[in-house]
Amino acid sequence: MAFSAQNRQGTINGILFVAIFAMAATYIASLAPIHALGLSPLVIGIVMGIFYANTLHNHIPSEWDTGIVFSGKKILRFAIVVYGFRITFQQIAEVGMEGFLVSLIMLSSTFILGTWLGFKVFGMEKDTSMLTASGASVCGAAAVLATEPVLKAEGHKTAIAVSMVVLFGTISMFLYPVLYSAIIEPATGFLHMTPSQFGIYVGGTIHEVAQVVAVPFSIPNAPLEMANNAVIVKMTRVIMIAPMLIVLGFYLSYSAKKEGGDASAVKLVIPWFAVYFIFVAGFNSLNLVPQNIVDTINQIDTFLLTMAMTALGMGTRFAKFKGLGLAPVYTALGMFVWLVVGGFVITKLVCGII
Repeated sequence: MAFSAQNRQGTINGILFVAIFAMAATYIASLAPIHALGLSPLVIGIVMGIFYANTLHNHIPSEWDTGIVFSGKKILRFAIVVYGFRITFQQIAEVGMEGFLVSLIMLSSTFILGTWLGFKVFGMEKDTSMLTASGASVCGAAAVLATEPVLKAEGHKTAIAVSMVVLFGTISMFLYPVLYSAIIEPATGFLHMTPSQFGIYVGGTIHEVAQVVAVPFSIPNAPLEMANNAVIVKMTRVIMIAPMLIVLGFYLSYSAKKEGGDASAVKLVIPWFAVYFIFVAGFNSLNLVPQNIVDTINQIDTFLLTMAMTALGMGTRFAKFKGLGLAPVYTALGMFVWLVVGGFVITKLVCGII
């Protein structure tokens, strides 16, 4: 046990050690050049954690490992629950049925495609494929973190998925402003989109929340409507992580029963933290908590997520990546092409029908 009499001091020291790294990551992410790239503290944290794991790990007391593991598991789940304070059901209603359908179609299709490509086509393990798919289909690093405990995946697999989010999410930040001029400027034709539709397209297809926010600010004189739609659709995808994880839990239970034979020995995997996440979002929708307090909660939550990400990075050794080759890159690239091209077509069709 992490807080048993024997492990308590080591656990506390490990948690404090992770917190120091997370504070450094938060500071680095606030620097203007890093902030301009849309890199969140979560991403900086896992990079710092990976650096530690492959350089300084042997110089730190092994007793601290319980605190590092605690940060990557228990603190992670608590932070995902509190993440619900970033969302209200009113936000989802504002964007209308178009945004909801685009979010639903892109999330489900991207997750299925990514899992199939990684596992069936490029030969990755199923949980690595699912982690990579969750990052692209839902909300980047936070989705990978939320999916990891459901799959009970190893930390280095989480790091692989996050690295793919960083790579292709960063490419998106530079690509979409270029697409904007090509899509918005034509007055007619299939390539034309209104600013409102382009916002739905951005929110429904880019990986990270921070990256979605960064794109409208990268476009000169971008209409406020476009930025608002992008953020709301993105947050719709974020809240969908809870039902996605619940469905995933049922799928894992069904698969285990099918492969194992003894149904009584298989427990249904229900990610309760995802259920609590929905309750928190519902509570936040009641607007009972003053906005300044909600903002403070969200800042604290970002720090806790950074701690969890850093801790996962600290468990990542490069030796564990051997044998994977370029399979994660190919898988993430396939999803990226679908998000950019397929997402455009889906957005046009949905907005044209409704």
